[in-house]
Amino acid sequence: MSVPPPHLLLLPGLVCDADVWKHQAHSLAGVTTVSVPDYGLSDSLEKMAQVAIERAPQRFALAGHSMGARVSFEIVRRAPERVVGLAILDSAYRPRPAGEAGEREKANRLALLNIAQTQGMLAMALRWLPGIVHPARLADQPLVDSIVEMICRKTPEIFAAQIKALLERPDAAPVLASVRCPTLVLCGREDTWSPLAGHQEMAALVPNSKLVVIENSGHMSTMERPEDVTAAMTLWFAGLKS
Repeated sequence: MSVPPPHLLLLPGLVCDADVWKHQAHSLAGVTTVSVPDYGLSDSLEKMAQVAIERAPQRFALAGHSMGARVSFEIVRRAPERVVGLAILDSAYRPRPAGEAGEREKANRLALLNIAQTQGMLAMALRWLPGIVHPARLADQPLVDSIVEMICRKTPEIFAAQIKALLERPDAAPVLASVRCPTLVLCGREDTWSPLAGHQEMAALVPNSKLVVIENSGHMSTMERPEDVTAAMTLWFAGLKS
């Protein structure tokens, strides 16, 4: 009797929803069951992790994009025995730095939040977009529209809760060093929001990991280069055991 493949839990990032995983979910749904949680108004990574695993089966594979990867670290922290595979996409693992760098990050995030609260999510999305998409893709109107429309489905209240969670994020280095399941670390080569160097560090921390770099892509790799990301994830998933 064959053993079914593990369930795949896809975790969206900051003010993203299932559309950030649209291509990957559609493709991998052909080989396993797939779910994408909605964090609601959760204002900590721990609360998001709890929401994500509430309806998950006993064992599952995890893939997180951006903030979603940080949520996946919290899931591994609390339930490592349930995770059979981990994919980290366009993310980072360090806490908010102390001193001037940390204050600068806080100010930048709160400036975006202020735009969302005073001018709306559309204005915030248009301001944020050049920093998270490869410059050459900004002329791709269908891509730009899909990202902006996704962000606009969220509210300033949700954005505020997720900003709070990110500013209070813990150091995930100990979690990464403890991971023993097959792990994919992936990012767009031109991701300036979560640069390649950080992914190289994460891959070095996780014993059983593979680093994949997506060419001609910024932070939104799953939507910018969906076929390339799906190919890497399909290969990773094929190597997992339930």
